[in-house]
Amino acid sequence: MKAIAWVAGKLRLLDQTKLPQHQVILEIDDYRQVIQAIRDMQIRGAPALGIAAAYALALAASEIAHDGTCEFIKDLRAASQEINEARPTAINISWAMDRMFPIAEAAQNPSEASRRLLAEAEAMQSEDETNNRRIGANGAQLVEQGGSVLTHCNTGALATAGYGTALGVIRAAWEDGKRFTVFHTETRPFLQGARLTAWELVQLGIPATMVVDSAGGLLLKEGTVQCVFVGADRIAANGDTANKIGTYTLAVVAKENNIPFYVAAPISTIDLTVQCGEQIPIEERDSAEVTHLGGVRTAAEGIGIRNPAFDVTPNQYISAIVTEEGIARAPYTTNLASLVTGTNVTK
Repeated sequence: MKAIAWVAGKLRLLDQTKLPQHQVILEIDDYRQVIQAIRDMQIRGAPALGIAAAYALALAASEIAHDGTCEFIKDLRAASQEINEARPTAINISWAMDRMFPIAEAAQNPSEASRRLLAEAEAMQSEDETNNRRIGANGAQLVEQGGSVLTHCNTGALATAGYGTALGVIRAAWEDGKRFTVFHTETRPFLQGARLTAWELVQLGIPATMVVDSAGGLLLKEGTVQCVFVGADRIAANGDTANKIGTYTLAVVAKENNIPFYVAAPISTIDLTVQCGEQIPIEERDSAEVTHLGGVRTAAEGIGIRNPAFDVTPNQYISAIVTEEGIARAPYTTNLASLVTGTNVTK
């Protein structure tokens, strides 16, 4: 179950807009096509976006290196800016650009830069799967034998290099032999839960039950769910977390009913330059995602639409943040910084 692969000089992406009905592979050799795939959510999920962005820069470098009239670093910087603007909320895209660009600047010539950037993108993909498995191992200890877990959106192999973050925790706990009940939302309006999370869980052989987004509160109130695991697109220095729209609602209801609410994400998703959630840019997407379902209009003509893709959950609603380096709890300003710098692990 791989969303991204580099094969014979091309980037192969599993088109996630076609799942679960069709498994369509996109073969891309132009960085602009990667940008479009990111915008169109053919590839999505914060870690996967970072990896796709890294490959996009490698493709841009190859193209520019073969253009004899180019100013390599200047043109590559322009391409990097284009990639960075593909989607604004997920920090992993800019994280990838910040990691990749110095490699290009340090190279002796454009050809060397192109080779080294591709090697770095491949290394980032390998690292992400390793880190996901470490996140899963750290988070699995929080999943109770015989209990139940609720998750939102899609945070599995499709959203990463191949294992998952929040869904990776569920997968790791299941692979460890724990048996528990899994619930997941359909995740309106793009139905990442219904189309993608359900498909992944079926492929993995993990029994699960899907509910509509608005049923989450009922499950939490009646005690059907013992904990909630979600992913993140950006985590501020104080622990405020941007994630798929609807996450904030689940967090508040979980807190009200004394249910632990956990965030699972790699260190690369933590943005220490952003002090709090109010500083995180929130992407607004096309109204057609709300007004139409399967290409059929379901909303009355003339109605106003707002379609924020994410919301921000304040840190006081988050019980812990699970990363590959350990589990951070409040106070997040201190403990997240410690995880990022490797000076301390809070468990």
